[in-house]
Amino acid sequence: MRVYECAIIGGGIAGLQAAIQLGRYRHTVVVVDAGDGRSSLCRGYHNLLGFPEGVSGETLRRAGREQASRYGVTFIGGVATAVRREPAGGGTGGRPDGDGLFVVSLEGGAEVRALRLLIATGVKDRIPDWPELKQCLGITVFICPDCDGWETIGRRTLVLGAGDAGAHLALELTPWTRDIVYVNHELKALDPAAAVRLREAGIPMIETPVAKLLADEGRLRGVRLADGTELQAERAFLGFGGNEVRSSLAAMLGARLASSRHIEVDPRTKLTSVPHVWAAGDVTVHSEQTAIAMGDGLQAAIWMHKSLTLREPLPLAPRGS
Repeated sequence: MRVYECAIIGGGIAGLQAAIQLGRYRHTVVVVDAGDGRSSLCRGYHNLLGFPEGVSGETLRRAGREQASRYGVTFIGGVATAVRREPAGGGTGGRPDGDGLFVVSLEGGAEVRALRLLIATGVKDRIPDWPELKQCLGITVFICPDCDGWETIGRRTLVLGAGDAGAHLALELTPWTRDIVYVNHELKALDPAAAVRLREAGIPMIETPVAKLLADEGRLRGVRLADGTELQAERAFLGFGGNEVRSSLAAMLGARLASSRHIEVDPRTKLTSVPHVWAAGDVTVHSEQTAIAMGDGLQAAIWMHKSLTLREPLPLAPRGS
């Protein structure tokens, strides 16, 4: 079975940027991508250099795959379910492989083997399954106030969320707009201090679930509540909390995780606490910005290359980073 020099789990922004750089180093690279990450959902990133009108995650992903393919990068669609390390059983093209191979298992039984591993599996947001939601994400419905708070200026905005997570998000939007209504969709109790802050900011809270998102071709018109009430709005943010940090594969290898389950990495190299295992993007502590994920992937690739061409060991993630 073929042994790649570098395997990347996750074909989002961080994984694609790493693949491009490693391909330019002329390493053999494989990307395993489930195709269900944040970048596959967002229809508009607005705070990226060079895209003043915004750019969709799918556009970036398609361009990244095409660019990486020019450098011979292999793409495999599928879900990585497990990873283990086993003895290499000999050298590969003169590369140092004394610490063994990483074997990535995919749904269906296929396996991928590589000398170096990058985990770029990201974070899965906990969001409702409203049918109209996907068409609006990144256009008129958003998740990150740092990315898209600007989009609420002069527009009535709903925060659809759960308990304290939604309340805190509503408060974060006040530098851009004060025309905010918080809908506590899951009817979770608020910390009394959060409730006081909402009142002081003039943000009303409605404790009725959302029955339907009202939207036309990505343009939000509002929501219909379970009691039939319709709330009009041009923008909405989702604040449900409880997002899934996809770090289980790193944990299988014994990589150190933060209390938030993000993977701890060396800030310079993006190397985890496990030799020859890197992590980049939202799964690490803690970027959650497209531009930073891109930088993470590039930085990890540089040091993966160094580990394949230099003999000295690289610094692992420091304890308590």
